[in-house]
Amino acid sequence: MKTLRNRIEDLSQDAQNDAKGSAGDKHETALAMMHLEQEKLSRQLKEVIAQKNILESIDDTVINTNVSLGSLVYTDKFIFFISIALPKITLDNKDIVALSLHSPLGIEMKGKKGKEEFAFNKVKYKILNIE
Repeated sequence: MKTLRNRIEDLSQDAQNDAKGSAGDKHETALAMMHLEQEKLSRQLKEVIAQKNILESIDDTVINTNVSLGSLVYTDKFIFFISIALPKITLDNKDIVALSLHSPLGIEMKGKKGKEEFAFNKVKYKILNIE
């Protein structure tokens, strides 16, 4: 978030500095490009803030009995952390896949209980345990 905010601020300052002494088509094009980049960075910042809010909303004291936000789902194939989409995490030599409850796989798993089976992309999974 800090990096995105800094990049947005830098672009804003560059646009202000550029506006003081430049004129013409090249100047207008440069300003338009800076504005588009600011909009893109602002959208990315909003997404990062939304993901941070999701992570902060997880109550790690709750033991889930069915797949829901914050669940750690042990299957016969992978361990899933139901939260937000993140790169694979390795902890104690175990790979953990963090995925969103709103992802296609997360939607398929949502509400399932321990020992239930489900299929996704023609791959069958069995839930061994949910924490």
